Amino acid sequence: MSNPHSSRRTFLKTAGIASAGMTLGTFSTAPAVHAAGSDVIKVALVGCGGRGMGSLMDRLNVGDEIKIVALADAFRNVAERGATQLSNDEKAKNALELTPDTIFSGFDAYKHATELADLVLINSPPGFHAVHYLYAVEKGKHVFVEKPFCVDAEGYRRCMKANQIAEDKGLTVCGGFQRRYEKRNREWAERVHAGTIGDVVSTRVYWNSAGAKDRGAWASNETEMSFQTHCWYVFNWLSGDHIVEQHCHNIDMGNWIHGKGDPLAHPVSCVGHGGRQVRKTPRVPVHLCGNIYDHHYVEYRYADGSVMHSMCRHMPNCWDKVSEIVAGTKGHGEAHWLQPTGDQRWEYPRRNQDRNGYQQEHIDQADAMRTGKRLHDGWHSATSSMTAVMGWMTTYSGKEIRWDDAVAKGKTIFPYDVELTFDTVPPVTIGPDKTYEHAVAVPGEYDPFDKV
Repeated sequence: MSNPHSSRRTFLKTAGIASAGMTLGTFSTAPAVHAAGSDVIKVALVGCGGRGMGSLMDRLNVGDEIKIVALADAFRNVAERGATQLSNDEKAKNALELTPDTIFSGFDAYKHATELADLVLINSPPGFHAVHYLYAVEKGKHVFVEKPFCVDAEGYRRCMKANQIAEDKGLTVCGGFQRRYEKRNREWAERVHAGTIGDVVSTRVYWNSAGAKDRGAWASNETEMSFQTHCWYVFNWLSGDHIVEQHCHNIDMGNWIHGKGDPLAHPVSCVGHGGRQVRKTPRVPVHLCGNIYDHHYVEYRYADGSVMHSMCRHMPNCWDKVSEIVAGTKGHGEAHWLQPTGDQRWEYPRRNQDRNGYQQEHIDQADAMRTGKRLHDGWHSATSSMTAVMGWMTTYSGKEIRWDDAVAKGKTIFPYDVELTFDTVPPVTIGPDKTYEHAVAVPGEYDPFDKV
């Protein structure tokens, strides 16, 4: 097998992304952030839904001095609802520096909000993440980017470009893969990497659950673009399917374990299968169906011969599990315990004072911004997101997918170079039968690659 480190760096070079001075193990020290000559950090939120508001509140709970200077969302009512929520919160009120003119809506709202901030919290639907991330770092802004970073190969390439820009400018990049910020996961991974259970042979990663939240039906006065943006989870061009949007957390843990902490660790190939049995009409309302699958199984293969078995499912009344399991040459374990062969079991002692990952990631970024420390999650976040993208490429097509091919010519599903409005015709449209069944990938027929 080819050397994965060599192929990764070859990609960066041939894609025109790597600068002459790039080294992934180093980082040009950024000056501590002092907005307008003070200690205040100006924060803008892009995407004011539930996760976006949760991210902003986690940033507020760091306890340092910030000002919330802009909110942006595709929908005006969502942005204004966020502003109202903040104005009714005692802690948030003291940090608010909003006016009606700094609450932005529309598909270009992110640009206006970004211009006003030192730090941009990107919590838009996943299809937009690569666009919003690249724009923010080009403008010299620190970023928090919710997972996943991309939904297709073109998004990955844009994220890698953004990563290099952030590296060159000394910007902090915090990724929403919060499992990496939990102390119990960090110690678990460190012990695996130290050889507590020998060499890693395989992992099993799961996100099996009943399914996603019902975001509401199509209003009679909505355009199709408005409806799909509102119900983004069930359209692959916006979410990357649930293997990318949700299961990427577990896949990221797998890359972390298999790669021994290398931020560019990834499988070299994968095979898999999937489909939809529950997520289709008349069993499920059309606004909960879209064109994504309801189950995926993928076998990811790494250059050293180890394998990650990935399983995700959205089906009620079935076996649920969200976890990561590891098998080594001298033992096995599951987050957050390890059982070496013939030795005493280790288990992380859950401590009440441990902060959850959602909070810790913002604490660490605030510290990095104020002290100039290195914090760049973009490399592993984009790579794990692309690993998940390989997942839908193999399940949709039924083909074996190789990393290098996926990165170079994987199908583009998001309309990156289109100036979107609510009147834009989306990449997926409803069929004559008033369903999206015609837009669901059929293995053996679906082509997972762009014609290049």
